[in-house]
Amino acid sequence: MAGVLETLTDLYREQMARHRNRPFLEAVMSAAALVCAADGEVTFPERMRLDQIIAAIKQLDAFDPHEAIDLFNDYTTAIQADSEEGREAAFKRIEPVAKDSETAALILRVCIGILEVEGEDSMIEQIEIVSLCSRLGIDPKDCGLYVDGMKADPKE
Repeated sequence: MAGVLETLTDLYREQMARHRNRPFLEAVMSAAALVCAADGEVTFPERMRLDQIIAAIKQLDAFDPHEAIDLFNDYTTAIQADSEEGREAAFKRIEPVAKDSETAALILRVCIGILEVEGEDSMIEQIEIVSLCSRLGIDPKDCGLYVDGMKADPKE
């Protein structure tokens, strides 16, 4: 009898973790889709980095990686089909979760991790991250990004 109760308790905890972390999953996959789709194509290295990110983030442990990738694919397709509408839908998934500064910082680190994967920063992808910073109220310079591409004046 104790085994059945323990199994039910474990299932309950897993379902609660999935429910509690679902908005975070959607936010991370939306942000990744914004960055990856910014230049019009999602590359193999970007997909590989996303797989690594999914495996590394503890809050995503409760989810099947295929579920996360399916969400990413859906969001990417929406952005590529209608850039303005797809991007706005992605931002709407990100903003409620990112009200917490630690969560917003984690989402931005995911985006920067994707940006850096190919070794050469894509200006279009960098602009997308700057746009995300703006929507989240974070200074892009805090992420190592320059809004205008020029370094700050050393006299400041």
